[in-house]
Amino acid sequence: MTPDPSAKGTVPFGEYRTWYRVTGELGAGRPAVVAVHGGPGSTHDYLLPLARLAEDGWPVVHYDQLGNGGSTHLPDKGAEFWTVELFEEELGNLIERLGIADDYVLFGQSWGGPLCARHAMTAPAGLRGLVIANAPASYPVWLQEMARLRAELPPDVQETLLRHEAAGTYDSEEYLAAMRVFYDRHVCRVTPWPRDFLSSFMEIYNDPTVYYAMNGPNEFHVIGSLKDWSIVGDLHRIRTPTLLISGRHDEATPAVVRPYHDEIPQARWEIFEESSHLPHLEEPERFFAVMTDFLKSL
Repeated sequence: MTPDPSAKGTVPFGEYRTWYRVTGELGAGRPAVVAVHGGPGSTHDYLLPLARLAEDGWPVVHYDQLGNGGSTHLPDKGAEFWTVELFEEELGNLIERLGIADDYVLFGQSWGGPLCARHAMTAPAGLRGLVIANAPASYPVWLQEMARLRAELPPDVQETLLRHEAAGTYDSEEYLAAMRVFYDRHVCRVTPWPRDFLSSFMEIYNDPTVYYAMNGPNEFHVIGSLKDWSIVGDLHRIRTPTLLISGRHDEATPAVVRPYHDEIPQARWEIFEESSHLPHLEEPERFFAVMTDFLKSL
């Protein structure tokens, strides 16, 4: 049976709306897998391949976090509005509104990883499993590793990046071309970029409000409100069965991911040898084998 991909809508979140899409049937036996995208300020599009899990009976919920995609856009809100707590509340609200609070799994990718970890720290009774994919636990550690990876780029690329960052000319074609060298190494090694990833990339470009406020102009130049943020000291509070995913060439290097492995009891860590930041797009067959194995173990 092919799952119906057309169950889409919005739920109220305070005075705003959160857009969601459900593939498969909620409450039909297996827990729903809630896909929590990165950014902050990206969209669900690049995680759409996860809908394939519904073919094996795990309904999949995608959503766009507030400020992007199909959810309410708020381009006039200042940086102080966009907080970790806001997105925690939105995730909790979505889970309640969809009626899945008694049986669900969280899949958090990149920024979605620490967001889901924070949710798991509250010990929700219905949270069956947690997948933290390609994610930082500490942005100071992330920044250290970004500096190391940048230092491995060709000297002319490094010079171009530094020159434009000093000038604040992040939109220049030259800067974007230099940025792409890093992305092709450490974000997505599939060329040309898959359509779903390109869609999310363009959504950030079209409305960078959240991304600029919390992250910065790109993955490796983090100057937003998250730059000093860390959850390492609280990870021991997570008691949910946890799968960690990262790529061998990932911007989320082993040093970035290791705190999750060290602090979450019995967390299992799978490294994808041919992937960077998006193993579900770069090594899809192995990715789905690992995911299905973990979901069955719950």
